[in-house]
Order: sequence, then structure tokens, then C-alpha cells
Amino acid sequence: MDVRSPASTEPGIRREDELVLAIDIGGTKMAVGLVDWAGSLRWSSSSPTPATGDAEALWNRLVALVESVPACSPLAVGVGCGGPMEGGDAVSPLNIPGWRGFPLLSCVARHTGLPTWVDNDAKALALGEGWCGIARQSRDYLSMVVSTGVGAGIVLDGRLLDGALGNAGHIGHVVVEPEGHPCVCGGVGCLEAEASGLSIARDIGAAPETAGIEVRRRVGTLVGRAVGSVANLLDLRLATVAGSVALGFGEPFFAAAQEEIDRRSRLVFSRGCRIVAGGLGSEGPLVGAGALAWRGLGRSIGVG
Repeated sequence: MDVRSPASTEPGIRREDELVLAIDIGGTKMAVGLVDWAGSLRWSSSSPTPATGDAEALWNRLVALVESVPACSPLAVGVGCGGPMEGGDAVSPLNIPGWRGFPLLSCVARHTGLPTWVDNDAKALALGEGWCGIARQSRDYLSMVVSTGVGAGIVLDGRLLDGALGNAGHIGHVVVEPEGHPCVCGGVGCLEAEASGLSIARDIGAAPETAGIEVRRRVGTLVGRAVGSVANLLDLRLATVAGSVALGFGEPFFAAAQEEIDRRSRLVFSRGCRIVAGGLGSEGPLVGAGALAWRGLGRSIGVG
């Protein structure tokens, strides 16, 4: 990647030409993109996440993606990564076992020479949805990813919740089946152990996209169960959901999820909570990572 001096210091650069480098790291794929100040994804590329326990091999795959970015002058880097976060520099994604305590922030910053911000990928998505997605008129909402794993970010009073180590909103580890499957986190019956892409593949013995309507509805019901609990806990009425499983399962998933929320969220302040498909579609993870960078630079994205 040809990283020159920041675009804002070059003569003749228009505001609409300013870009940040966005990186999304998940258990199935890694992606990089260029996001402008209005939240448009100008360019992107992706590659499968190596199925390896070798931390260096994982890092080298990410470096290769970053090096494929067209010559440009990004102002900063935003990285959305599967969690948990470890506070500050390090990440330990449950679905990327090769990275435990991996110093992702310092590695990216050192490689690019740019200001860098790293956060949980679902929290980054929440920023993106509030910036230019379906939640942009809302000050209180939950944004979820139902994909290889399950995660979420929570915005209350217009501010993204962080938590002590950066893990607020980890809805994937809300218990939805008390006598359910063991979870990779060490618990039992977590939403991620019952409704993630990996758990669906385990249950049906095939790729999640081949699942029939009963499975799609069951997954939707479990997601709705978790969302209903969060709505009751945190006084919110909107949940946006993205990720390959949720978006791929479509109407049966969302209908079942809404039915379960309507059953569970019966308080005056949570009744009427809606669950909707994320407004950013497949671009959401990279737009969210871009939002991390723009917010870090002090640009207003509508979410604090």
C-alpha cells in the first residue's frame, strides 16, 4: 500500500476525496476498503481468514490485503475485529484461535504509519448504522451481526457503550437455551452456541445457507429472545441485524425474531421494539470500520 502524506495536507484535495482505510477481521474472512467522509465505500477487497493457529500467518494475510489497496493517501485506519477485545492494544477473537492477546492496534499502526483505532466489529457496525444506515435517526438502538459468530454494539443516548475492556454489547453470550450446547467461551447455551453460522453448520451437517425454513425460524426465535431481553434491560426499541446468516435467512428469520420479541418485550418502554435488517447490507462491516477512523479523527458521525 502506497501510504503518502495525509490527504488533508495536500493542495487541491477536495473534502469528498478524503478517505480512511477500513479493515474488517472475522472468523471467515478479512476485508479492507476505502471509506469517504460521507460513509461511501469507494473500494474494497477480501480474502478468506486462514484456518490456522499461526499468528504470523494470519497477520501476513492481512498485510497482503492492505498492500493490495490502490495508491492513495488515507487519513487514518479503522479496524473492526471479532471479539473479545482486551482493552487498548490487544485482541483475542474467539473464532480466530491463532490470535490470543495479539497486539493488533500497534501492528496496524506500525505497518501503515497512520493513526489507528481498533474496536469490536459489531460495535463498529453500530457506529456505521447510526452514521449513515438505518439507525441514523435513533439515539437508542442495538446493532447485531449474526454470521460466523454473533456480536452486537449498543448505542444509548447517542453514545456507543464501551465497557471496561471494550466488550459492552456482547449479546452472543446471552444465554438463550439454559441446557443447550457448550459455547466456545466456556459457557452453555449462549446465543452464539445456538445461532451462529458455525453452530448451524454443526447442527445440520452442512453450510448454513442450505438450512430449511424450520432452522431459519429457530435461529430467528433465539435471536429475538436475546434482543427482547436486551430491550427490557436497556429501554430501547430498535435492533438492526446484519451478517451473512441473518441476511441470508431473510424473511423467515426476521418474522420469527419479531414474533419472539413481541412475546418477551412487554414492558411499557420495550413494547413495540422492532428488529430490522441493517441498512448498510454487506458493506456494513467496512463502513463501520471507517466510522471508527472518522470518529477517531474528530469528525462528526452522529454517534459519540
